[in-house]
Amino acid sequence: MGSDKKDNRSIISRNSVHDEEKQVPTTVASKYRWKVNADSSPPEIYNRTLYLCIFVFGILGAARGFDEGNISGAMALPSFKKYFGLADKHKTKDELANLKSNIASMVQLGAIGGAMIAMYSVDKLGRVRALQAVCIIWIIGAILQVFAQSVGMLYAGRLIEGLAIGQTTTIGPSFTSEVAPKAIRGMAVSIFSGAVYLGIMCGYFVSYGAVLHISNDSRKQWVVGVSLKIVLAGLIFILSMLFCYESPRWLLKVGQPDKAIENLSKLRHLPPDHPYIIGEISDINEQVLSEKEAKANRNLLHQFKEIVTVKSIRYRFFAVCALAQLLGQWSGANAVTIYASELFSLAGIKGTDVLKMSAVLGVVKFISAYLCAFFIIDFLGRRRALYIGVTIQFITILYFAIFLHVVPQAADDGAVLTASQKRASLGALAALFLSGTGWTMGFNSIQYLLGSEIFPLKIRSFAQSLTMILHFANQYGNSKALPKMLLAMNNFGAFYFFCGVMLIGLFWCWFFVPEVAGRSLESMEDIFNLPWYLIGRKGPELCPDYSEINKITYTTLGATNTYESHINYLEKDKASQEFVENADEAKENRDSLDKFQEKV
Repeated sequence: MGSDKKDNRSIISRNSVHDEEKQVPTTVASKYRWKVNADSSPPEIYNRTLYLCIFVFGILGAARGFDEGNISGAMALPSFKKYFGLADKHKTKDELANLKSNIASMVQLGAIGGAMIAMYSVDKLGRVRALQAVCIIWIIGAILQVFAQSVGMLYAGRLIEGLAIGQTTTIGPSFTSEVAPKAIRGMAVSIFSGAVYLGIMCGYFVSYGAVLHISNDSRKQWVVGVSLKIVLAGLIFILSMLFCYESPRWLLKVGQPDKAIENLSKLRHLPPDHPYIIGEISDINEQVLSEKEAKANRNLLHQFKEIVTVKSIRYRFFAVCALAQLLGQWSGANAVTIYASELFSLAGIKGTDVLKMSAVLGVVKFISAYLCAFFIIDFLGRRRALYIGVTIQFITILYFAIFLHVVPQAADDGAVLTASQKRASLGALAALFLSGTGWTMGFNSIQYLLGSEIFPLKIRSFAQSLTMILHFANQYGNSKALPKMLLAMNNFGAFYFFCGVMLIGLFWCWFFVPEVAGRSLESMEDIFNLPWYLIGRKGPELCPDYSEINKITYTTLGATNTYESHINYLEKDKASQEFVENADEAKENRDSLDKFQEKV
């Protein structure tokens, strides 16, 4: 009897072990279901050090956003209008539209040059040093704007600021995609795109606060907002010195393997000889070595040639990244952001309420951007998030276009609207808010995320910089064009045009964009070597992720083939012992595990 009880207890104990083993992935997946896959990695890799690095590089996105929100609000401030000629009654509507578009778009023009500089600086200086250099340039541009005595000096300051902002869109997404574990890579890069709307929201509120509390005759009314750019740049510079570690992928690329392992160990909170670190370093190093061999004696011209001549890279650049920028920028979302004050006036909002509604728009975009980052982009995937976002944006912009077509008198000063027209005006106001939600869920996340994920390391920063040149070129064209489009196309025509672009965007997403959520960066090549007509629709199904790091799974089983009790290093299609330093010990542990399972 005693022996039977003991055997029963052993069986129950062993069954409990197996039950616990089966339950752990489910528990972890439930806890982190929007960011961690069911084959969860060791929990140590999601740690404060990693999140601080992602935060510093993510908040860099606020550079562009704060400028957009600040200049949108500033152009509605009486003191700014008076100081730079926007209130000059002797100017024609066309001249005022041209002046307004020049002021608004000068940063985008400078950002084109900044994105070109990033082709060289991000790889030459490294991600952290490039970020610090950008902060210095940003401060110089802001100081010139603070002391601007003429519109020419304002142009110069905004152009220099643009040189900094153009580099941020390469530095931020490149770093965050390289250091983030694959399960939260979408979230990490989306923190950068979400920070754009943190900056926009702050810029809108600063302008609204200035018009409420500072005299319309005082120069300080618009200077206060510009001065805050210096504070933000200085804060990011200091935080980068205190909390950031250079990208291990970049360190391996420039021949510093010891430093790369050290930094990866710090970012993952695991010892340097841990199987997870060994597996990740092996994946990166394998790609770096093959790419160094392919890239030997090649300059920027060769990299540009590679984008045009190599089939898999050509598809990634032209069919995915370039179209993401073209369709995204001409979907009308940035026009809504930069000219929010003017568009709200078209919907019947007047006076200081225009700035108040702009601030509310900033809040809506900020909240929706981070809800998307934390709960949607990795949980639903890139394609589904894009479908939903573009659909929401299309419906809301279409409503706004119809409102402008049916109730054009809402734009007139002193217009008296009927009860139904007032309700339609409120609907148009809500449509602009919801269009921001659709944009942050769809195109806004994808335009930064895809470029930082899908390109091989040898060309990643160059291709991302080239993508951002297209980004700012299209944004510059859109910023310059909208005031004249509203004049030439009777307001509503411009928004019908944006709706047409979004319909094309839905087809593009279905046919051309593959789902890459949860894949390691080193596994992207297989998808894009497929025939072009299969990549978007069938790529992930035909090319599963077989990278070494994808074989690390979480388990509570005590006897494993590693020295850590909570890691199980699986072998799928190829032998992995060559990547593990303690291969003999790993074999012994596997034999022990087999014997243990036979007994059970």
